[in-house]
Amino acid sequence: MEILTEEDRAQFSAANPDWQLDGETITRTYQFGTFAAAIGFVTGVAMAAEVADHHPDIDIRWNKVTLALSTHSEKALTTKDTDLAAKADILAG
Repeated sequence: MEILTEEDRAQFSAANPDWQLDGETITRTYQFGTFAAAIGFVTGVAMAAEVADHHPDIDIRWNKVTLALSTHSEKALTTKDTDLAAKADILAG
């Protein structure tokens, strides 16, 4: 796990415009066709988070799911955050 530099942050933001950078947190809201699809996505993210031993904050609002990622132990953004963000994007299709 590496703490992201300012250059890393800029590269991540440029390559992932759906993710919002806010201090030491990155967030993204996904929208699905149904509540069940949203919950299926959350289940996939939960499984990936368990494997990575890195757990996002998750907000579920019917068919919208917002993920917030930050490495609290480092009080910084790290590659754990960007790696899990990439996995979530894949799971969302």
